[in-house]
Amino acid sequence: MSVRKSNRELLKMISRMTLIGTLVVANVLFTMVSHKHIWSQKSALDPRIASSIVEKAVTAKRGTIYDRNHTVIAQQTQAYTIVAYLDKGVVDVNGNPNYVKNISSTAKKLKSVLGEDVNEKALVKIMKSAKKAGKSQTELGSGTKRIKKSLMKEIKKLKIPGIGFIDAVSRYYPATPYSSNLIGFAAYDEDKQSIEGKLGLELSLNALLKGKNGKEQYQQTVDGSKLPGTTKVIEQAKNGKDVVLTLDSELQSTVETQLRSTMENENAKSAWCIVMEVDTGKVLAWASYPTFDQNEHKEIPSYQDAISTSTYEPGSVMKPFTYATAIDTNVYPYNKTYVSYQFWYDYDANTGKITRLPIGTNSPYPYIADALDENFGTISFDQGLAYSSNVAICELLANYINYSQYSKYLDAFGFFQKVDTPYVDQSLGVKNIGLPTDYLSTGFGQASSITVLQLCQAYTAIFNDGTMVRPYVIDSIVDSDTGKVEKKYKKKAVGTPITSTTAKEVQELMSHVTDDGASGARFKVDGVDLLMKTGTGQIYNTDLGKYDSDYHTSSIMAAAPANDPKIMVYYGLVSPNITSYSAEPFKKIVRDTLQTCGISTTPTNDTQESYEAWESYEMPSLVNHTIDYAHEKMKDKKVHLEVIGDGSSVIEQYPDASVTINSNDRVFVLTNGNKITMPNMSGWTRKDLTVFWQLTGISIKTSGYGKVTSQNVEEGTTISTDTKIEVNLGNPQLDRVD
Repeated sequence: MSVRKSNRELLKMISRMTLIGTLVVANVLFTMVSHKHIWSQKSALDPRIASSIVEKAVTAKRGTIYDRNHTVIAQQTQAYTIVAYLDKGVVDVNGNPNYVKNISSTAKKLKSVLGEDVNEKALVKIMKSAKKAGKSQTELGSGTKRIKKSLMKEIKKLKIPGIGFIDAVSRYYPATPYSSNLIGFAAYDEDKQSIEGKLGLELSLNALLKGKNGKEQYQQTVDGSKLPGTTKVIEQAKNGKDVVLTLDSELQSTVETQLRSTMENENAKSAWCIVMEVDTGKVLAWASYPTFDQNEHKEIPSYQDAISTSTYEPGSVMKPFTYATAIDTNVYPYNKTYVSYQFWYDYDANTGKITRLPIGTNSPYPYIADALDENFGTISFDQGLAYSSNVAICELLANYINYSQYSKYLDAFGFFQKVDTPYVDQSLGVKNIGLPTDYLSTGFGQASSITVLQLCQAYTAIFNDGTMVRPYVIDSIVDSDTGKVEKKYKKKAVGTPITSTTAKEVQELMSHVTDDGASGARFKVDGVDLLMKTGTGQIYNTDLGKYDSDYHTSSIMAAAPANDPKIMVYYGLVSPNITSYSAEPFKKIVRDTLQTCGISTTPTNDTQESYEAWESYEMPSLVNHTIDYAHEKMKDKKVHLEVIGDGSSVIEQYPDASVTINSNDRVFVLTNGNKITMPNMSGWTRKDLTVFWQLTGISIKTSGYGKVTSQNVEEGTTISTDTKIEVNLGNPQLDRVD
């Protein structure tokens, strides 16, 4: 490099340094003379500027909770904390005085907006104490922190001297109450200086939802705000994850409304409902009452979720599992009947055998009766489930199923064990089958305790052709900044406690629970074929040391459509009304669930002629009338009339007079003739076959499940009690005689 070029570079450097020095000196001289910063034009003597440097945590944004359609369930929102400025030296941005001049008047005006959330005397005390201590500003305590924007605006309208606001955050639930015990709530934690989960999913998912706080430094003004241009980020905050649930907000709204109605109209202590997809285990709605306002959460009537953390004796909704055990172990008495009235018994400890005794026999064990001590007479075991007979269960457990088998199947169905539902708190219940009374009672839902969640998981095995799937409520965990799905939850099979054939058999039995006269008849939903089991359970009162005489558990488990279950609904309540509580909330939930899931509600009965329109009628009295009269009375009804015998008058009928019948039902009349011919049984159900057998005394051997597809005796053939009739129902996998 030449000497001349080197001198030029040196000259440029000196010139730049001179220019910078001149600017610095000019800025200092300008500030000294004008008392303003040359660039910002703000006063260098601004009394708002404090000398301290503040280091503060930057709160990460808490993740949002969505339903399956991305409707917001819970989100972080802007809030405001009220501050009172007490130092006379505090001025606003325009240099005007901005401090509390009259403490009592200020407290009164704040009270006029905030109402019961604040105590006027407490506000006065806080401000006076802060002023006496020489504080320039103070927060005002309970009821004045993290208030809504609407309240902040109302207070601003009053133009109260010395009252300002600090930006804050809060948790907001737009549709509360929304599955309050499941979702729970989050609230600002003063110690941790962040929103923290306090109950439910907000608590169990807290680490994912809250994210990680960052840090920043800034110079603070007297009124507590940041001085512009002084903020320095030390550590970037990482926002929390978003959570997408499987719940459907529209369906959840239906459930919430119907449970509110149940609580009010039935004088209920509690109520619940869970709606699930049968095949996947996705929970579409989940509600437990009594509930609470998630935005206020001042009073929480119960910290127990009736679905997952409360244990109960469920009553007769347990009976299908006893039937499933008998069928799956090949001991079910297809061709036998039993006396349904009062099960008196004794127990031989040496053999482990329970023996039924004649009614009134002296025994150390209390007899077991059906609900309300009802007597159904001598009936089949199939009818026992339809009528919800406790005695049928006792007969099965005493004479067909052995103790070890039953215990094994209870375990296989997942009772008394934790359900693999992510992030949901659960209780386990108690398996209590050691004593003979408890063993028998567990079969019809007493003595042992379970959770609703366990029950629903177990029922998926029945409705899902043997495959048991875990219920789940979380669809996915999502990065709130990028929208990327970080974890996706899917269907998870957790066992096959029974075979597909057994499941189909139990489904067939459950399809008759809505038959006329059966326990679920009043819960029948027009236009929908349901699989159903009703339940009434006693509640053990620990204070009294005995079962409560006033309150009972009532519930309905149902799946639809009956021929291919897609959804299941479990609805229940605890109330003193065990026989006449309204069926409408349950029906409304079922109808809305089918509509939400796009499932056809057309009746699925396979008959020779199918009627699309669903109508109901009152069955007329046909006995002691002519066959012509019977045809005339039934011709305007969209049912299938089956005439048995070649007589001219009716001597028996099914159903009985005055019973409600529906379109596509099969009606039977037995005539006084001596000749009976083989009918076309195509499309007949097992109930139809049973009615034919009861009216004629002619037994029918069946294979498979479902509805009749073929018969060995040709239509029109003369038959008698000696005729060997065999029919196939659907898939011919099982043989039995009805």
